[in-house]
Amino acid sequence: MAAPLPSQRLREQLVRRVRAVFNEDGQQPVPPSDEALFARDTPIRLVHADLVGMMVGGIRGLLLQMLHPHALQGVLDHSDFRHDMHGRLRRTARFIAVTTFGHRDDARAAIARVNRIHERVGGTLPDGTPYSARDPRTLAWVHVAEATSFLAAYLRHVDPALPPAARDEYYRQFAVVARALGAAPVPESEAEARAIFAELRGELRTSPEAREVAQFVLTQRPEAAPAALQATLAAEAVALLPPFARSMLGLQRPGLAALPARAATWGMGKALRWAFRQGPRHQGR
Repeated sequence: MAAPLPSQRLREQLVRRVRAVFNEDGQQPVPPSDEALFARDTPIRLVHADLVGMMVGGIRGLLLQMLHPHALQGVLDHSDFRHDMHGRLRRTARFIAVTTFGHRDDARAAIARVNRIHERVGGTLPDGTPYSARDPRTLAWVHVAEATSFLAAYLRHVDPALPPAARDEYYRQFAVVARALGAAPVPESEAEARAIFAELRGELRTSPEAREVAQFVLTQRPEAAPAALQATLAAEAVALLPPFARSMLGLQRPGLAALPARAATWGMGKALRWAFRQGPRHQGR
């Protein structure tokens, strides 16, 4: 048997390293199914298949979520984020992968598991206000923060010319998962996403705790990731934040320093799409 070509060995090494970042030890990648909740080659599978866009969007979304006092308090009270941040991020990535690409039965089972977990997550804010992870508006903010972030990163790094109809379809598809988790209101178009984002913005608050979590998210990196990966992705995520969110989190727009990060992120995305052969038949669309 002929030895693997150098390019093949490089591709295999890159794939192994990326999978080590996203999967727990011994955990296998989610096999794409033709019986998923969403058909192949539809917008949600295109957007969620791009690894760099999802990493940048995931960081941006988490930063936005921490501005909601109920979502933030749930993290502070019910997760060991300082010691298991990357476990939490891996579990979130796994949930997105299963609900987007996995068999519909596995997707529904994953949603049911999250709903059971959310039933146990609740408490009170420092001012005595009760909170619950099952609150529809809190879930709506978590969803809108994720959906707008994933799409924004995809438009910036993959396909800025994605047609408006495809963007609307992305929101309609992602709404299926959000509603199953109990979120309301849920956007089904880009215009509705902007409107709901603006509506829920009034419920956001800055706090020392939100800024602490933001700094933690931006400075930690997965053990299996290349040394420069987190800084590059973090700079891009911060650059994509709305100005009001950067101000509330005490973050500065990277400015000229963002140009190398953007170039590096673009190159990384190109390399990963090459490694995973992300054409219609290879990327789990």
